[in-house]
Amino acid sequence: MSKQRLSKAETRILQQYWKLGTASVREILDSLPEEERVAYTTVQTLVYRLEQKGALRKVKKIGNAQLFESSINQSEFRSGLVRDLLDLFDGSPRLLVSNLLEAGTITLKDLKALQNATPDSKSSRSRGGKNNA
Repeated sequence: MSKQRLSKAETRILQQYWKLGTASVREILDSLPEEERVAYTTVQTLVYRLEQKGALRKVKKIGNAQLFESSINQSEFRSGLVRDLLDLFDGSPRLLVSNLLEAGTITLKDLKALQNATPDSKSSRSRGGKNNA
């Protein structure tokens, strides 16, 4: 996928493709919760934008319906978002986490839980030396 960012609406459509796999515009529209339903042409426009950005690809045509599937998985997408987010903090995970702590988005308790959940938490602490304090 190219380095183009996805809008919130495009991301929502991409999530539906991850859930359904190969689908037509109509199937995607029908899969959206009632409160998120928009016009067919809106979903169609979003699907074509996602195709242009490389997030979706056409796989088949049945009658007038084009079938699309995701060309990136959730993990790749999330990794790109995290890279973009880190770029906003000069590539520093510490600045990012510090900001999250200051904003109250995460707590020290959350950080401890994450540290304990990490498979190599002991080795990462020893590698960090005094700087980890």
